[in-house]
Amino acid sequence: MTDLVAIWRAEHLNFDRLLDLLEKQVAAFHVGGQPDYDLMRDVVYYLRHYADQVHHPQEDAVFARLLERDPAMRPQIDRLLQEHRVIVAAGETLLKHLDEVVAEALVPRSIVETAAATYLVFYRQHLAAEDNEVIPRAAQLLRPRDWAAVAAVPTRPDPLFGEDVEERFRNLRRQIVLEA
Repeated sequence: MTDLVAIWRAEHLNFDRLLDLLEKQVAAFHVGGQPDYDLMRDVVYYLRHYADQVHHPQEDAVFARLLERDPAMRPQIDRLLQEHRVIVAAGETLLKHLDEVVAEALVPRSIVETAAATYLVFYRQHLAAEDNEVIPRAAQLLRPRDWAAVAAVPTRPDPLFGEDVEERFRNLRRQIVLEA
């Protein structure tokens, strides 16, 4: 249990660091500067392909087990599950706009800025709710067999924060180290 809670918290910290990087680029964008679109794409791509496809399914398993232990958490869990879907949709929209910008399509700045702001707001709110409401409750209520079921959810190595950084994420990893 402790290991999975620690991993969950560490991943949230990593996601928050990425959101900070994205927010800095959006701030540059907002004041008419030139953001690093490739960096922005890499952040969103990572969150779409690791967080949404590996991290969130594990959380969903925790949520299901938590509802068995505390049915009164249904409103919070339902909201978080819905937020997973919203984050996926907002991430796809933002990634599409960033891909268009990099491909030199004419995309109004306001469209990209709005998509990024939406993504950032939803993601940050979501992480805060999990950190403040769900993780402490899960650590308190879930039993070893619950954590074993969560651990059985298929995963893959983290392509950015793991030991073997994928080629696509090497520049992003360097930027994270520089920001630290």
